Amino acid sequence: MCGMSRTTVQPSRRILSRIGIAFLLLAALELAWLHVLAPLENRLSDLFVRQQAQSLQPDADIVIVDIDDTSLARMQDIAGNWPWPRAVHGELVRGIAAQQPKAIVFDILFSERDEYRPDSDAAFNEALQGLDNVYFPMVRQAMDEQGAPLSEVSGMLGLQRTDHADDGARIAVLPPLALDPQHWRVGTINFAEDPDGVGRRYQLYTEAYGWLVPSLPARVAKDSGYDVPQRPDMILAWRGMPGAFKHIPYVDLYEDFSRQRPQRAVDELKGKIVIIGTAATSLHDMRTTPISSLHPGMEILATAIDGLKNGRSMQRADEGFALGLAAALLSLLTLAFLRGINALKVGLALAAVTLLVLLGSYLAVASLYLLPVLSPLLLAWAGYFAFALHEYLRERRSREQAVQMFSRFVNPHVVKELVAHGGLSRAGESREITILFSDIRGFTTLSEKRTPQQVVELLNRYFTLQVEVVFRHGGSLDKFIGDCIMAFWGAPLDDPEHARHAVEAALEMGEVLQRFKKELGEEDADFDVGIGIHSGPAVVGLIGSDQRREYTAIGDTVNLGSRIEGLTKGVSRILVSRETMQACGDAFEFKSYGSFKVKGREQDVELFAPTRKGEQLE
Repeated sequence: MCGMSRTTVQPSRRILSRIGIAFLLLAALELAWLHVLAPLENRLSDLFVRQQAQSLQPDADIVIVDIDDTSLARMQDIAGNWPWPRAVHGELVRGIAAQQPKAIVFDILFSERDEYRPDSDAAFNEALQGLDNVYFPMVRQAMDEQGAPLSEVSGMLGLQRTDHADDGARIAVLPPLALDPQHWRVGTINFAEDPDGVGRRYQLYTEAYGWLVPSLPARVAKDSGYDVPQRPDMILAWRGMPGAFKHIPYVDLYEDFSRQRPQRAVDELKGKIVIIGTAATSLHDMRTTPISSLHPGMEILATAIDGLKNGRSMQRADEGFALGLAAALLSLLTLAFLRGINALKVGLALAAVTLLVLLGSYLAVASLYLLPVLSPLLLAWAGYFAFALHEYLRERRSREQAVQMFSRFVNPHVVKELVAHGGLSRAGESREITILFSDIRGFTTLSEKRTPQQVVELLNRYFTLQVEVVFRHGGSLDKFIGDCIMAFWGAPLDDPEHARHAVEAALEMGEVLQRFKKELGEEDADFDVGIGIHSGPAVVGLIGSDQRREYTAIGDTVNLGSRIEGLTKGVSRILVSRETMQACGDAFEFKSYGSFKVKGREQDVELFAPTRKGEQLE
């Protein structure tokens, strides 16, 4: 748009700087404290994790014995309704143990004794005799003051003592009371949900008064010789969708163990970690995870054991990464807008950066890193739209100012076209133009016959008529100099035929003058004008002080145009220079009036009077 003064630019830069600072503060507040965007961040991470997991296979040495819907139906005649007698599980354990698995892990709570079938509990305990690789879950409860002394149960529960352990504290847990304490190889299975209700982590150890309570996966992994990180939890590194682990229906394995001639491989479970759990619909052991909204609990347990066995867990970048990324993006946006880079180009660049950052985050998931990039990107886009809105409003104000300014100089149609073409550059420019000066003759006599108010009204009426002619022929009104009109063609919009249009305007101005003189009457017959026209290079632009600028033309071409107008008196109403005549081509007929001395020029200036073809010069 049209050039802006320093007083306009500086406030705009200050506003842009303030927008940048405001969004940097907002980013710090959001990423360090509010976390309003955290649910969206988690959803994006979940999507990437799910996409990556689909192409992976879980550890083949982890096998799930599934109490599925088929098992519940087919075991009806053998064991009755769920829950089955514990002796059934004892028979299954004997069969599995015979194949020498690495571990047998129950994902079923045995927290109450079977008061109606105590012999069944006894049979289960008998089946566990001599086995040191069978594990059971327990649940940490809330009311520790009603629990057992930690110093008494720590050995039975496998608790780890730390330097600040409180021996007098109590802990409330729900162990497998249906089993003899000698079989309590236990760990917690408390499902750790994030605030949005999605389980992405699995507890490793729960700290209780200086004692570490192991989770079931941590207990199994540690006893199996795998490294277990000494931290509260791990972010699960998922492999495969639900059902990806090898599943064996409980009933198939149970029935095969009962056959005299087993149909399944006798070493099917040798060296495996066998997890016994349920995916049956009616037993409701389902959780929400990044992989599925209905993820069987035993598969979550299997994933945790898989991660510990293979040293696979996700690592999340700390808050400093997200804050650093947000600060970098917002700083670059601020700098780009301060430097006046086009908002569309900035938006395209930000879109490209967004795609690259998202791609980097997706690839990082494959390397087990979670990079929180969505919140910084959303903050950057919010900042971009704030910057762009400011620039749009500033641009609109600038356009409105341009329309207001140039409506004084050119007709409204030219103003619209000027605005559509982006307006003017801030600096002036050299252009080929045609300049026109029109001065009133006999103005002094006219003024003597009228009051000042009448003179002003007359001049306003005359100037209005003549300016309409200038505008009609595509000219730009430069200014009024007393009773003189200064106009030019060829700026602000390009006009290859600026000379012809200027001469056409001059001829019509003469016709309008004749009609205006008729309105004045015979007493003002001396009222006349002189019009001088010259074509050549001039500097055109907004010229003036910081407080006031005018769109005008300056240079030798302007000066000569003014001199030519002064030579019209007693010669011809309209005089044009040779340069203007030649630029008009054969559009008009010209009568030469010879050469004239012009102040400030060494060479004489040859002048011509134009007429329309076929018309006689007055």
